[in-house]
Amino acid sequence: MRTAAVVLAAGQASRFGGPVHKLLVPFRGRPLVAWAIEHALSADIGATVVVTGAVDLSAALPEGVRVVQNDRWRDGQATSLQAGVGWARDAGFEAVVIGLGDQPLVPPEAWRSVAASESPIAVASFEGRRSPPTRLAASVWPMLPAEGDEGARVVMARNPELVEAVACLGQAIDIDTAEDLARWS
Repeated sequence: MRTAAVVLAAGQASRFGGPVHKLLVPFRGRPLVAWAIEHALSADIGATVVVTGAVDLSAALPEGVRVVQNDRWRDGQATSLQAGVGWARDAGFEAVVIGLGDQPLVPPEAWRSVAASESPIAVASFEGRRSPPTRLAASVWPMLPAEGDEGARVVMARNPELVEAVACLGQAIDIDTAEDLARWS
């Protein structure tokens, strides 16, 4: 099954504050978003796509990634999810593994483990806590919301029989605030 890795990195990061967009702030010596992208790319599960929007991330993007611009990023995370899934559909992929640009400590092994699932939906489980990356087979793409800040989580809640939790190593922390950054740096 052809699978693509999709990193969602289009939001405004309004809770972070500060003069620099959170995805571009230094985290352990590199831009925060570079960690998530590098881990998705290193997982080598297929093409790696970064969905951008609120800020130009070109300086933080490694070679080998494709960029999908989400001009509707202000309308919520669902639009970024739709942009990534739409790209995958148009490129002939049969599944996507979705990760978040502000989760720097999700290792490539987690991406690979989730991608290897044969369930329609597979979500990483870090010490029993479900968190992206999340694998979505093409059969569930029509169920995904088109607007708002809800993504695959709403589909998983409505269809638990389609979901497999995949035990993964790593840390599924989100860097949402300057305090989060200081705590995990």
